[in-house]
Amino acid sequence: MAPAADREGYWGPPTSTLEWCEENYAVSYHIAEFWNTVSNLIFILPPIYGAIQTYKDGLEKRYLAAYMCLTAVGLGSWCFHMTLKYEMQLLDELPMIYSCCVFVYCLYECFKYKNTVNYPLLFLLITYSFIVSIVYLNLKEPVFHQIMYGTLVSIIVLRSVYIVLWVYPWLRGLGYTSLTVFLMGFFLWNVDNIFCDKLRALREKMPPVVGAVTQFHAWWHILTGLGSYLHILL
Repeated sequence: MAPAADREGYWGPPTSTLEWCEENYAVSYHIAEFWNTVSNLIFILPPIYGAIQTYKDGLEKRYLAAYMCLTAVGLGSWCFHMTLKYEMQLLDELPMIYSCCVFVYCLYECFKYKNTVNYPLLFLLITYSFIVSIVYLNLKEPVFHQIMYGTLVSIIVLRSVYIVLWVYPWLRGLGYTSLTVFLMGFFLWNVDNIFCDKLRALREKMPPVVGAVTQFHAWWHILTGLGSYLHILL
């Protein structure tokens, strides 16, 4: 994670506890991190389509909730990267926790009788979300959020592997594809963090359009958004 570039923008100095490798206000005066912002469309448009189809097909409301949660993450992330304000950072990070809790619920309820509610699991996930939110608002420590988010993702991955291996083996292709795409995004997220200085130096030597390809945090959005959408299709 790199310090802000020396550019003034519409939203003023950043107040977020995190900044990413994309140079601030390099593309637009009104958008702090242009590529990290517009890449969130993958979190917004496909899930909206999925939610509409879910409603039309009369599927269970938990699927509708999963799509809408993914859209909420995209909108929050859009606002965060556009402004780099702390309040917008929370609008990005806390929905990540909430949406993962919804995904966990969906995965553990995929064998249930229709129109029933698993109240113990629901209570556990709501409690987890509440505690994480309160602690994070007080700590303001991004690593804490990343650990709590990673814990939920690990549960989702393990449950998904169990389902495609032992319950619905004909879905292995889709399951492995969604997992692979997500892991590719996670890999590029780490590259963007670890080699930020080198990436910035490389972009200075490239035409802007070509340099945009090296915006790996934006690729993290694209790949994890696609992976999450494919995962809901399971």
